[in-house]
Amino acid sequence: MSETGRLILLGAPLGNSADASTRLREVLAAADVVAAEDTRRLHRLARDLDVTIPGRIVSYFEGNEERRTPELVEVLTEGYVVALVTDGGMPSVSDPGYRLVRAALDAGVPVTAAPGPSAVTTALALSGLPSDRFCFEGFLPRAPGARRARLRALAAEERTLVLFEAPHRIAAALADLADAFGVDRPAALCRELTKTYEEVLRRPLGELARWAADGDPRGEITLVVGGAPATPAVRPDDDVLRAAVAEREAAGRSRRDAITDVATAHGLRRRDVYALVHQ
Repeated sequence: MSETGRLILLGAPLGNSADASTRLREVLAAADVVAAEDTRRLHRLARDLDVTIPGRIVSYFEGNEERRTPELVEVLTEGYVVALVTDGGMPSVSDPGYRLVRAALDAGVPVTAAPGPSAVTTALALSGLPSDRFCFEGFLPRAPGARRARLRALAAEERTLVLFEAPHRIAAALADLADAFGVDRPAALCRELTKTYEEVLRRPLGELARWAADGDPRGEITLVVGGAPATPAVRPDDDVLRAAVAEREAAGRSRRDAITDVATAHGLRRRDVYALVHQ
């Protein structure tokens, strides 16, 4: 025990225990308390890693987060080290953890991480879809009406989209995605990442929806969907472009600068706007 406790977030293997980091092993073997989403899975992981956990093990999952958080914050403020681990991936990413992180920070407790696997970035890298810009939506709403409304709001998103979905809802979710985004939108369904039966299906949404409807998908699923095509700019009429240049000139801009401004604003070549103005 030290004067100041510390919360450490542990990135746990998604399925293959060989992906566990050396730091994860070290923290598990040294933490005063290990808060686990599923204590049985933690014991199994420790056995696979040949790690002995001397600290106290407590459960920390969606159903007891509200009650357990103040208990763990009290332990932290007393100077103990608490490690937080989920069933796979990083805590707080659609998994328990955010509430405890926020409470620890509010109590002045340092928070750090032993980073590790992430289903989000693993699926994104395997998808074959653009990964320079993406957004993570976590789990879609369970109610069909709310899910469709959310997807309609996301249909014009140009960044690659990463989603989690439960196997018993994936067929309905894919059908709604195909309806909202179009059957030809490229996507990748990543199932059981890093596990024995890992599967990555890279197909348009319409095909994935039919595949899910005809089968019985199982396991943990991460879905990656290509972004919406960029909407091409509508070129204003020639008279509108001339008027825009004239308006800027009247406001004190030089003709050269006014032409440059209008061309930039509408994604046009400067010489084309120049030709219009001097016709």
